[in-house]
Amino acid sequence: MEKLYEPAAAERRWQETWEREGLFRAGAGARRDESYVICVPPPNVTGDLHLGHALNGSIQDVLVRWHRMQGYRTLWQPGYDHAGISTQNVVEKQLANEGLTRHDLGREAFVARTWQWLEQTGRTIMDQYRRLGASLDYERERFTLDEGYSRAVVAFFVRLWERGWIYRANRIVNWCPFHQTAISDLEVQHEEMDDTLTFVRYPFADGAGSGADGEGIVVATVRPATILGDVAVAVHPDDERYRDAVGRDVVVPYVERRVPVIADARVDPAFGSGAVKITPGHDPMDFDIGRDHGLPEPAVIGPDGRMSDAAGDLAGLTQADADAAIVAWIKERGWLVKREHYRHAVGTCERCRSRIEPLISLQWWCRMDEPARPAIEALRERRVRYHPESQHRFAIQSLEQAPDWCLSRQLWWGHQLPVWYRPDGEPICARTEEEAQQQAGEGVPLTRDPDVLDTWFSSALWPFATLGWPDETPELAAYYPGNVSSTAREIIRLWENRMIWTGLEVMGDVPFTDVIIHSTVLAPDGRRMSKSLGTGIDPIETIDAHGADATRYGLLKISSTQDVRFSIGAIEEGRKLANKLWNVARLILQNADGVTPALHARALEERWILARIDAARAEVEEAWGRFDFATATNVLYHLTFDDFCDWYAEAVKPRLYDRDVDAIATAQAALERLLTLLHPVLPHVTEEIWSHLPDRRARLIVSPWLEPDARFAADAVALEHVQEAAVMFRRSGVQIELGSDDERRIFAAVVKPERQNAAGDASAEIERLRKEIARASSMLANDRFVRNAPADVVAAEQEKLARYRRELGALGGVES
Repeated sequence: MEKLYEPAAAERRWQETWEREGLFRAGAGARRDESYVICVPPPNVTGDLHLGHALNGSIQDVLVRWHRMQGYRTLWQPGYDHAGISTQNVVEKQLANEGLTRHDLGREAFVARTWQWLEQTGRTIMDQYRRLGASLDYERERFTLDEGYSRAVVAFFVRLWERGWIYRANRIVNWCPFHQTAISDLEVQHEEMDDTLTFVRYPFADGAGSGADGEGIVVATVRPATILGDVAVAVHPDDERYRDAVGRDVVVPYVERRVPVIADARVDPAFGSGAVKITPGHDPMDFDIGRDHGLPEPAVIGPDGRMSDAAGDLAGLTQADADAAIVAWIKERGWLVKREHYRHAVGTCERCRSRIEPLISLQWWCRMDEPARPAIEALRERRVRYHPESQHRFAIQSLEQAPDWCLSRQLWWGHQLPVWYRPDGEPICARTEEEAQQQAGEGVPLTRDPDVLDTWFSSALWPFATLGWPDETPELAAYYPGNVSSTAREIIRLWENRMIWTGLEVMGDVPFTDVIIHSTVLAPDGRRMSKSLGTGIDPIETIDAHGADATRYGLLKISSTQDVRFSIGAIEEGRKLANKLWNVARLILQNADGVTPALHARALEERWILARIDAARAEVEEAWGRFDFATATNVLYHLTFDDFCDWYAEAVKPRLYDRDVDAIATAQAALERLLTLLHPVLPHVTEEIWSHLPDRRARLIVSPWLEPDARFAADAVALEHVQEAAVMFRRSGVQIELGSDDERRIFAAVVKPERQNAAGDASAEIERLRKEIARASSMLANDRFVRNAPADVVAAEQEKLARYRRELGALGGVES
């Protein structure tokens, strides 16, 4: 072994070796019939690895490597999402730099150019996953626009059509005026903006004074341009200020249209004046209120974000210019009450930053009431469980409240809807144009719907479409249903829940049993990670600087809560741990020539470390079993750094130097066990060390996981007294009496008291411990502290109190 561990060279070598030897393939190393399946959330085909990917990849790889070592037929399915608007946006930007638009090319040429660009520069993230050490079955890579996958998408759309769940209707959508398409909620970014809240008087049509404002009702709006589309004024039914106004008409400024005052519980009495204008064509809540009250839906803003023809003399103006004209008109007539600064969250397109226009648009929709019922039942019955529990409750609630799904997008890149129209506009849904023509009749001209499907429609089929559905393939039989899905919380509604209901609809079974909602990694200062904010951190840079193992370790270590601040210190700790492991392996192996690993555990420290390894195995299995990766990582750290390196290795070192064959054989066997436990978290350094052990018949990646071994359990706390003696000596220089020759030998080998110059003051230490006992006892006697403090804080105080009493007893200060 080299003196220093160099992660860059070792990691690249093992990534290439594992893949070349087929050890990432589905079923590699299998020793049992059960499968274990995870599908990687398909990243955008245009994307790069970011910290969310790196954390999620580390989590999934831990689970996959663990189950592979347990002998399961593992499949970690890789692939990409075609990413509709994201990909189209990139290519359109390239065209803009050339002075062109997609319309200059035409649809067919634009799609061809997009494919060409993807083949040249897309699909890079899988190579970055390789840098992380992710053991995906890269040979099975799928793409949501592959020919076979596209067939699955069409088959599912036709299935929903035949179920009667797909319909076409004018409803309100998130509209991007730059991209000229409807977009999903996930693609809307809410940004805090400074605006102006305009208070406008809407006079009563009958001219009689009444209500809170005498001669009318005052309405507050941040968008005066939309006044032209007002069809009502709404107040809360319990708002006493407007009790007499409900049922009367008011006059809408500028257009001077009579509209009713209505009562609706969705109105917030605390906003503005408590009365709101109802503009169904340009506000989601207003749209819902308007539908419930049977109100008209005029649209005065067009798809380009400018005033439409319905705006009359303001048609063609920007909204800002229309705002100015309308406010001037209102002010001239004395209907302007006041204007004031207003800061609020505004929906913008995450790609172009254009302000989203809520617009009523003719789109294709999928009903969600009936399709969602089996998924809701599966979640309530815990056939699928979200972790943590708070996200499980949210998943059920979001399905119960799921609105109908807008399926269509006004793009060219994606799955074109399998819908054709007869000359009279009647739609035909079919798998192919030939099939549609057969339905229409010979000679009937057909026109295909130009829209494409929402990207999430195809990704909802990921767990079974990647396995060959709609065909009944051997892979589908072997690997569906899967086991775990892991992702971030913002796509619970958009992806996770949809995979559950599509799986139940198509396969008759849930696609997985557990959903991990992993931590969202924030910037060190607590802000969100963002390239534009300058808070983004590239995980490839941390891999280059510290290694993939260290990066994986650091991300897993900080993954204890839903929002965590990134800590480079955790990654640096991972690098130190890898180096510590390398050094202890060199210590054991440098004098091990000709000695085969075997257990000849006779010395106290040998029995103790084997007991500690087995105890750590149980703790790690329990933590990983409940998807607590931070706790498991912490257990592995202390087992390696403290127990194995600082205590066991130091205690056994004299025997290793003396070429004690039994000690060397046992040390190698203990090291094997430690490497096995560490491998899912630190795969590269463990595989590298493993390769230096004698008689390696298999790579560590497919070697058996540790079986429970209770032979040495009685010695799990055998060094507790010695370790407490070491803590006291290092703190105060005071030595306490140890009970056996083994304890004294281990204390001398590990602590090396002869290097301590100053003599300890036992009486001072006794006094200090008495004070600590008094402090801890007082805290634990305080019912308020015990009742209100976190359980782990109380437990820590109880543990400290017990330790102080033992130390005091060891010094002859009575308590023990």
